[in-house]
Amino acid sequence: MALKCGIVGLPNVGKSTLFNCLSNAKAQAANFPFCTIEPNVGVITVPDDRLNKLEVLVKPERVVPTTIEIVDIAGLVKGASRGEGLGNQFLSNIRECDAIIHVVRCFDDPNVVHVDGNVNPVRDKETIDTELQLKDLDAVEKKISKTEKLARTGTDKDAKKGVEVLLTYKAHLEAGKPARTAPVAQEDQKNVEDLFLLTMKPVLYMCNVDEKSVVNGNKYVDAIKALVKDENAEVLVIAAAIEAEITELESYEERQLFLQDLGLAESGVSKLIKAAYRLLKLQTYFTAGVKEVRAWTIHQGMTAPQAASVIHTDFEKGFIKAEVISYNNFVTLGSESACRDAGKLNIEGKEYVVSDGDVMHFRFNV
Repeated sequence: MALKCGIVGLPNVGKSTLFNCLSNAKAQAANFPFCTIEPNVGVITVPDDRLNKLEVLVKPERVVPTTIEIVDIAGLVKGASRGEGLGNQFLSNIRECDAIIHVVRCFDDPNVVHVDGNVNPVRDKETIDTELQLKDLDAVEKKISKTEKLARTGTDKDAKKGVEVLLTYKAHLEAGKPARTAPVAQEDQKNVEDLFLLTMKPVLYMCNVDEKSVVNGNKYVDAIKALVKDENAEVLVIAAAIEAEITELESYEERQLFLQDLGLAESGVSKLIKAAYRLLKLQTYFTAGVKEVRAWTIHQGMTAPQAASVIHTDFEKGFIKAEVISYNNFVTLGSESACRDAGKLNIEGKEYVVSDGDVMHFRFNV
């Protein structure tokens, strides 16, 4: 399941530094705007201690974690919705992503230039929001014009309702609010699905701070949290410069000691990856055998046949049953055979909704 998060923000806020920490694909990190012109794409591993525990119990030949694609997108400037800077390219790249990681500069450093001359994360966020909203507004207005014609001719019986929904989105965007918070019923959102609105995408705000602010934040972080409190969006605090230092350490033990010295339980990168996973409403199930222990990414709410299709579409077409062991039972009892003997292996049919952490084996016939 190829899922993609786009890292966005104004030029020089730390996007490429963060991307370098997340991915083995090294983006250029330089102290000037637009150093990232083509979007860099990296595949990152989702950290999951459950996979490590299954490896210890099963002792497979190989272990395969689940992944997410991260895209480092060129910096945006005011006027991007009209094509300023790298605007058209930037907005096109965002459209291809499933979710947005919005990096906001929340640190003072006279040695790192700011595209607008001074640090103001609220202004920076609103600059990007405005450009995305203007682009969405343009798309909505064009569709309103087409849909109104259909409503007048009577050739499309749903057109009148469609116009009403589109006008709701238009008013919401004109008020400076993202499409994802518009007061529109879920079944009516189909009216804008073909527009792939930029502000419909789920967003995670990442405040890039200095070292002294990484534990408790600072005034800039507080301002962002207050600004987004009604957006139902998560805010993470990360020091990209520290994360860059962590990636240079060779061993796991060295990295843990470094984090302990800073008073951190885990790296910001680890927190960010997990948050991106939640943002996309994803969960994991496992397959576990002597050949391979593997984590599979699925959307929350998927049924057993849908989950099976992630391995191969034939698994869904010929689905018969799924053998399911909860992760906790597997770890407590220590093996599949022990779970079977204890009656903790369940046989589930097509209606079974997969739970996060299920250890599964599929029976199918094509």
